[in-house]
Amino acid sequence: MADGGFFKHETAIVESPSVGAGTRIWAFVHILPGAVIGAACNICDQTFIENDVRIGDRVTIKCGVQVWDGITLEDDVFVGPNATFSNDHFPRSGQHPERYARTLVKRGASIGANATILPGLTIGEKAMVGAGAVVTSNVPPMAIVAGNPARIVGYDGAGSVSAEAVSTTSAEVGVSATRVAGVTLHRLPHVHDLRGNLTFGEIADQIPFEVKRYFLVYGVASKEIRGEHAHRSLHQFLICVHGRCHVVADDGTLRQEFVLDSPTIGLLLPPMVWGIQYKYSEDAVMLVLASNKYDPGSYIRDYSEFLKLVKAAQ
Repeated sequence: MADGGFFKHETAIVESPSVGAGTRIWAFVHILPGAVIGAACNICDQTFIENDVRIGDRVTIKCGVQVWDGITLEDDVFVGPNATFSNDHFPRSGQHPERYARTLVKRGASIGANATILPGLTIGEKAMVGAGAVVTSNVPPMAIVAGNPARIVGYDGAGSVSAEAVSTTSAEVGVSATRVAGVTLHRLPHVHDLRGNLTFGEIADQIPFEVKRYFLVYGVASKEIRGEHAHRSLHQFLICVHGRCHVVADDGTLRQEFVLDSPTIGLLLPPMVWGIQYKYSEDAVMLVLASNKYDPGSYIRDYSEFLKLVKAAQ
């Protein structure tokens, strides 16, 4: 046990005076003087931590990781073995930028073994980077990314609900509650005859608010995501009129994923629900009905701010 209340293996070199109580530093670790390490961390063998590094509490860094200048790991982050951070977009031997790119891994995020994180990115709260992924752009909160380049393949804790799960009988018109506060799935009327299919919705019946605006989302590459925001007072009703799209709804406590793959299915997103749309099929056309005209001030685009507002309302 070293002075300051943290454990240091006899082969470790800890030059920093800022190491929190209860942190464990294992064999052949080297921590430079400027680094700040929080409490109750676990820093495993063969890790190198440079000067301009900030590491929060309860962070786990597995073997063979280098944490370079400009990198911040917030509380409860997990970094898997041999994960690689970078901090210089155009590295040259003997040439150093005036300021290294800032990389931020936010609270509760996990980075899998052998993943590579390019410079200057933000990995969102509780996001999950799959083993071997090459992350070339910011990762949203709770997103699960994998591949090279890394793409969103799911959202932590969201599950999935398909159109067939909306009602006990697939042809039954009605409304189904979800586990997300205020979010409901709607089975819309379906009329079929020899001339083709028809589905409809009436204001104050199938559509539970007065519609003052609509917009269509289409031509979205399947790798892209949309939404990633909440509204302070706006209601929205989503119908994928062609193709397929996944929607994640999050009330700040619970989240659920929905597969909209039929024009007979509508999803109601009330105010103060964080919404994300992704996994668009190439032919997808999403119709969104809104309860008010466009107002940029109604958007909440930062997930941390959204969580604070939800907590304050409770």
